[in-house]
Amino acid sequence: MLNPVWLTTFRTLVEIGHFTQTAEKLHMTQPGVSQHIRKLEQACGHMLLRREGKGFELTEQGRSVYQYAIELQQKEAELLTQLGADDPHSGLCRLACSGAMAMELYPALLDMQVQHPGLTIELEAAPNQRILQHVSEGTIDLGLVTSPPTPGLYEVEPLGFETLSLILPDVDSTLPGIPDRLHALGLIDHPDALHYLELYCSMCGIPQLENLDIHQLPKVGYINQLHQILLPVAKGIGFTVLPQPAIHNFPHKDRLVIHTPAQAVKQPLYLIGKRNRKLPVRFEAIRQLIREATCFSNKPE
Repeated sequence: MLNPVWLTTFRTLVEIGHFTQTAEKLHMTQPGVSQHIRKLEQACGHMLLRREGKGFELTEQGRSVYQYAIELQQKEAELLTQLGADDPHSGLCRLACSGAMAMELYPALLDMQVQHPGLTIELEAAPNQRILQHVSEGTIDLGLVTSPPTPGLYEVEPLGFETLSLILPDVDSTLPGIPDRLHALGLIDHPDALHYLELYCSMCGIPQLENLDIHQLPKVGYINQLHQILLPVAKGIGFTVLPQPAIHNFPHKDRLVIHTPAQAVKQPLYLIGKRNRKLPVRFEAIRQLIREATCFSNKPE
């Protein structure tokens, strides 16, 4: 039997794509991650990864082992779900959403876990496509996404809207137009920055921004840690676009200027689960908590 700890390390490495970040997530050292991969390869009798510089590619054997690791985790989760299905306050709950929404939801989820110590709550911050994939694979129970998923594959509940904000530093500027300011400041890039910026420019109702070629804007920085994206902006370096919850939780809001659009820029939020998968009763409380935590007044069509 293959060591389940090695399989977990391997699966996490494949999904993250980086040895150092895998080590951080699993609270290991990087050499420890490498050792687990070597031992798994020895146990399988095949090379699972082909190293390419700082990255790697899966071999065909590696793809098979990765799929096996996913199925093994899913079966374990289903077993645990069945064992705790009758208890509304006990069992594992695996959730995924954007980083900004995680900042809003996590404190409330922790309060629920304090109230019901039998609950185990796992919350992953991830982009839409990864959430959709993990829900379809059964490795995540509920997800929050902003793109309407395929109804045939998912149970979908419209929740409301998430408002996007264009955020600039609170510094004096002699430039009269917002496009000139954006070019002068440059973009603080992050994994969703161009997607958010494209939505903002196309939906804000300001002609100068609707005609802006966002790909011609200079980039003056990149960071993929949500709680740090606004730090350079607060220091006068660049601008960015983020959902409002990220601003609410930033400690230096007084150093930021939130651009006022002609009309609010909102993207819909959907709560999703795997279609035809009946979740235990404890998830009803989780669903209700998510509905209350989002607190949006409008419903998407």
